[in-house]
Amino acid sequence: MNTMEQYSKTGLAFLAGAVAGIITGILLAPDKGSETRRKISGKATAFGDLVKGKANDGFQFANNFKERMAKEYVD
Repeated sequence: MNTMEQYSKTGLAFLAGAVAGIITGILLAPDKGSETRRKISGKATAFGDLVKGKANDGFQFANNFKERMAKEYVD
């Protein structure tokens, strides 16, 4: 397994643990049902935005890497 795969798996495990912790904390909080649903919705939206941002960063990194390799080895 290469280093990039290790970082990806570690990052994914960290995100999964963080999400599980947040959801558990919200579900165990003594709030009304509507307030709990609002909190879960807000956290899910924030998490979705985070994932989209990280995926975009990854795509940009890969594209930049591809361009650098093309310039270095094709020219």
